[in-house]
Amino acid sequence: MASEHDLITMGRASIDLYAQDIGVPFEKIKSFAAYVGGSPTNIAVGARRLGLKVALISGIGADPVGDFVLSFLNEEDINTEFITRKPKARTGAVLLGIERPDRIPLVYYRENAADIQITIDDVKAAPIEQSRAFEFGGTNLSQEPSRSATLYAVEQAKSAGVRVIMDLDLRADLWQDVRAFGLMVRSILPMVDIAVGTEEEIKAAVLESAEQISITHSQISSPEISGDLDAALHSLLERGLEALVVKQGSRGSSVYLQGGEVVLAPGFSVEVYNVLGAGDAFASGLIYGRLKGWDWYRSARMGNACGAIVVTRHGCANFMPYEKEALKFIEDRGGF
Repeated sequence: MASEHDLITMGRASIDLYAQDIGVPFEKIKSFAAYVGGSPTNIAVGARRLGLKVALISGIGADPVGDFVLSFLNEEDINTEFITRKPKARTGAVLLGIERPDRIPLVYYRENAADIQITIDDVKAAPIEQSRAFEFGGTNLSQEPSRSATLYAVEQAKSAGVRVIMDLDLRADLWQDVRAFGLMVRSILPMVDIAVGTEEEIKAAVLESAEQISITHSQISSPEISGDLDAALHSLLERGLEALVVKQGSRGSSVYLQGGEVVLAPGFSVEVYNVLGAGDAFASGLIYGRLKGWDWYRSARMGNACGAIVVTRHGCANFMPYEKEALKFIEDRGGF
């Protein structure tokens, strides 16, 4: 039977308010631009713009912010049938400043967020078994009922032979104890085929002490975490992953395969405006390549290109590149 969707993603969906005053401290911001965000939502939009058939499993409140998110996703031709209204919850929101390209203060408004209220019944309504790939974010595992719903979704995908992709998606201040992030990651990885994360997220997945985190996540876009990266890579790979993909910013990306091979995919040189959203754009390009039957190098380079395009822009989902745009970007820079 033909797959109903190339990709189903599951997790955060929010309104993202990006500062329009660039290079100023957060307290000096005068205005914001309203976009849509949330890692699995960004990846869904990115993959759809690259030509894949995509659905999103998420939750929004019965509020105007939910209407805003849903309207954008419908315009993007995402299948929104499995985005559930949660009347007792609110659609998530994030406020973001851009003090400099790599310093993005974040303030989350996720008390009783609708997307963390996704239930097993919500998942059962979605045709995960009829998709080619299922992707979810690590933040899904931070609270119930989303945690159990995600475990159920992954179990269903794995049993149906659907490729399971996890974006580690560490948002440290959304976890009661950051060490719980690693516990959840390690527990679910045996059912995951491909995991994608930054070097800091990979080290966090084997975190033993909260003191290893030296920067509070709410103050900067990515925390710094001490630890042995090679040991962390080995620890996660031995849990049965087909591949562990490391996003390395301007350096590109590296794919660590189960058999010991490492595929290095160099990045593209661009002028950086804002680093947020680049990792999700990368994931959409990587997934696109793998579902097209490309090898790891070509797929990772496609991911690098999508990420490089997005870092030159203001936001996340609204600025994901289209297929022709990404392919031309690569061709103009010497090809794959």
